[in-house]
Amino acid sequence: MTEIEQEPDAAGTVFGDRIHLARQFADALGRHGEERGLIGPLEPPRLWSRHILNSAVIAPLFSGRVGDVGSGAGLPGLVLAIARPDVEWVLIEPMERRVAWLAEQVDALALSNVEVVRARAEDWKRGPSLDAVTARAVSALRTLVPITAPLVRDGGELILLKGAAATNEIDAAEKQLRKFKVTNARVEVVGADLLDEPSRVIRATVR
Repeated sequence: MTEIEQEPDAAGTVFGDRIHLARQFADALGRHGEERGLIGPLEPPRLWSRHILNSAVIAPLFSGRVGDVGSGAGLPGLVLAIARPDVEWVLIEPMERRVAWLAEQVDALALSNVEVVRARAEDWKRGPSLDAVTARAVSALRTLVPITAPLVRDGGELILLKGAAATNEIDAAEKQLRKFKVTNARVEVVGADLLDEPSRVIRATVR
C-alpha cells in the first residue's frame, strides 16, 4: 500500500475538535480509495494537502442546506460535513459504488448532518431548494452552471472549487451565467494563511 501523507500542522487548525474524524476519513480513503476506484495511485502521498485540506478550508463559506454535486470519494462533501456539523449536506452522486462508499463513511463517522442521494444533478427532483451548491473537479464552469444553478434557491450561491484557470472559466461561461441568472461570479482565494497552496473557488449568486 502506498504510504499516506503525514497530517500537516494546519489540519488541527482547520478541523479543531473534529480532527479525529478527519483522521479517520483520511485513513479510510488512503487505505481503500485506490482499490475502490475513488482516487488514483499518486494521491495517498498528498491526500491531506491536495485533497482534504483543499476541501476543508472553504468550510466557513457555507450555511444552511448545501448540495455537493458529483461527490465521488467525498471530496469536498464529506470533508465539509466533518468540518461543519452545523450545516446540512446533501451528497449527490450517480455511481453506485461511490454512493456505497459515501454511505459507509457517513455511518462510520456517525455524521448526522449528511444525506446521500444517488442521482445525477440533472435528475434532481426537489427544485431550487438548496442554500448553496458546491462541486470539485467535476467539469468546467460552463458545463457546471446548467446542472447546479437549478438546484439553488433564489439568492443562494454557487461555491465551486477550481484551479488556477478559474478566471478564464468565468469568461468562457458568460452565456451560461446569463441564461441561468447567475450573477456576481468571481474568484476567491481561501486558506492562504494556512496552506502552501490555497484553495480557489468560483463564487456566485443565483437569482
